[in-house]
Amino acid sequence: MNKKNIYQLFCCLIAVISFSACNSGLDQTPTDPDSFTQQDVFANATEAKSALAKLYAGLALTGQTGPAGNADISSIDEGTSQFTRLLYILNDLPTDLAVNGWGDAGLSDFHDMDWTASNGFIEGMYYRLALEVSYCNSFIENATALSDDADVKQYIAEARFLRAYAYSYLIDFFGNVPLVTQVSTDTPEQSTRTDIFNFIASELLDIQDDLAASGANEYGRVDQVADWALLSRIYLNAETWIGEDKYADCVTYAQKVITSTYHLNTVDANGNGSAYDELFMADNNTNGAQNEFIFTANFDGVNSRSYGGSTFLVHANVGGTMDAGAFGINGGWAGNRTTKALVSKFDDAITEKDADNNPTAWSDSRAMFYTDGQSYEINTIANTFTDGYAVTKFTNLKSDGEMGNDATGNYVDTDVPLIRVAEVYLNYAEAVLRGGGGSTSDAVNYINQLRERGYGDTTHAITTSDLTLDFILNERARELYWEGFRRTDLIRYGYFTSSSYLWPFKGGVSSGTGTDDYRNLYPIPSNILSVNPNLTQNSGY
Repeated sequence: MNKKNIYQLFCCLIAVISFSACNSGLDQTPTDPDSFTQQDVFANATEAKSALAKLYAGLALTGQTGPAGNADISSIDEGTSQFTRLLYILNDLPTDLAVNGWGDAGLSDFHDMDWTASNGFIEGMYYRLALEVSYCNSFIENATALSDDADVKQYIAEARFLRAYAYSYLIDFFGNVPLVTQVSTDTPEQSTRTDIFNFIASELLDIQDDLAASGANEYGRVDQVADWALLSRIYLNAETWIGEDKYADCVTYAQKVITSTYHLNTVDANGNGSAYDELFMADNNTNGAQNEFIFTANFDGVNSRSYGGSTFLVHANVGGTMDAGAFGINGGWAGNRTTKALVSKFDDAITEKDADNNPTAWSDSRAMFYTDGQSYEINTIANTFTDGYAVTKFTNLKSDGEMGNDATGNYVDTDVPLIRVAEVYLNYAEAVLRGGGGSTSDAVNYINQLRERGYGDTTHAITTSDLTLDFILNERARELYWEGFRRTDLIRYGYFTSSSYLWPFKGGVSSGTGTDDYRNLYPIPSNILSVNPNLTQNSGY
């Protein structure tokens, strides 16, 4: 399904499956407004496919009428409520990869690591994921009557995948949450993280043969490989989440992904050189990047507008002396930049330095930083965009240099990768080192493929002796920065709250400081607790 059609289908559906982001959390109930009913939506396989589009759109869009107005979630600014924007805030902003100087209430809590249960961004993410679960539950319940149709059976499998995907973040962020699999108005009970993990795994294992074969689905929809990739991800984190070693399972499912039809995008659209940058361009649905993308949140500057998604990841990263037009937009929001902790991970690739001996150019194409007028050191975060290097990873320009579809430059076309092959290469390598079996030589080969793409040659290839867990963690930072992984990675390594790894302004201190371990989980939002007496708050909050 191409990035325009999926949202055209979504627009036909918004009057049918419409959920209110009520404070009951994971027990949200669909409503049937006006003349078009659920009976119409699920009358046949064609209509059910239209309904499926809403489930995908729930991870990309924010409301019923476009970028603003008639929002899905009323407790937070609509643009901020978008899933990948919140993912950046909750999983990258509290880490060594990012800072943001805006004055939005609660935003600085993430650098300072002093968030509370009333933080609006945390509440927004809980609601967004709960809403996605509700969409999926409603779809599964209503589409089951058509499940004898082979296409609808696949649609139901996709809905079950999306529900499992949402739950994987709910247990990552919040730990013990309600496990709700049916549309209900009852106040849900709290389930354990282990119960939900087991539910996710069992769902993914059960549906794999009902999903489309590798590469056989429309772009923007999941297939068997997405299922295996998500299994590799949850098994990699199982020891952290539920105290069980699942690294052998991670290796198994990562290998299934690696031998599928998906592959690294290693040649650019002109048939030359490294293609890392093309993963984050406005035509990344057609320029070759789609061969690496296993699951994406899709955007189009004309047909699917949001103030989250790639519109946020391009506009918010531009400020200071940066030319907004060079990114295909009409102006920057001067918010996001990075710390020297990320920049220093490319020290082996430095080719130029300024008069103060700070790096300004790198031979690794993944080091996508803007340094002109930007300071390497961060002295002040708030309202000082020039403190810290800017990141140029995301753009609204296409591979041919033309801007995205929105002629005004307000909204961005670039799709945001949610799962891509590079992540699975890294999952495999880490799981091998953690005792999951597999092949160390294969792990080295997969890492070297990433590095060869970055450098454009094999001069920075590693050997088996170089492959350590900390090396893989740093390689994950180099490859996946600002894609919503870092907090989860640091927790898995025991570095997120500890004093053994510090970065600028960790814990609200300019030189960094350790924080309490209970912050490895976010609090269940106060508004959720106030309406559901069955829930117990996470320790420390």
